[in-house]
Amino acid sequence: MPFVEIGDFRAHYALSGPAGSPVLVFSNSLGTNYSMWDPQLPEFEKRLRVLRYDTRGHGQSSITPGPYRIEQLGRDVLHILDRLNLDRVHFCGLSLGGMTGMWLGVHAPERLHKLVLCNTGARIGTADVWNARINAVRKGGMKSIASAVIERWFTPAFRAAALETVTRTERMIEATPPEGYVACCAAVRDADLREAISSITAPTLVICGAQDPATPPADGRYLAAKIRGARCVELPTAHLSNIEAAAQFSSEVIRFLAE
Repeated sequence: MPFVEIGDFRAHYALSGPAGSPVLVFSNSLGTNYSMWDPQLPEFEKRLRVLRYDTRGHGQSSITPGPYRIEQLGRDVLHILDRLNLDRVHFCGLSLGGMTGMWLGVHAPERLHKLVLCNTGARIGTADVWNARINAVRKGGMKSIASAVIERWFTPAFRAAALETVTRTERMIEATPPEGYVACCAAVRDADLREAISSITAPTLVICGAQDPATPPADGRYLAAKIRGARCVELPTAHLSNIEAAAQFSSEVIRFLAE
């Protein structure tokens, strides 16, 4: 399995798809790993070089002392790109990954072709909410929050119809290292990109879920209003729109990248 060494941090990644094609980077949500993008691979690998990586503290990437910062997570992406000799890329991030994408759009515009921000916000939740989540994981581990997280990530209809997918996702949450999860919770808690995002110049697509309680459609519409030229698409999903409406999600992103 390939890794990139970045100082004291070891980043786990996968690079697939036709060599020489434009590169699309996928960035995972809080509490998952890069396999959350598996539903997208069959279509995207036909036309793009796909780079997936496990966010710091998640999956098989290493856990460094927290708390983390969104800037730190964004610089991790830049280091990975540098080590893989990738100059400019498309970037698609969901939730925490979307915040990472916003930071890149603001601070490293020369590295981006197009930007896709999914089920995310410039400011997500409140300090009290995140501190309560951090305390719950420190006391009870990831299993103590997994079922509640799943209820926010998928609509009731999808949970009933796709039990295997939902169970697999819940296991992914439970397998996330608590220390890494808590450190990334702090990164989201402390991030406020509401003013900064107006400087993003990369063509941007915003995807939101009509039934997403974590980052409601209003959060997506705010992003689209603040980022010049951005377009917002609303899917009939909760938080993990790329899984719950995989075909529609992939179609929207592929169409945007081809424009």
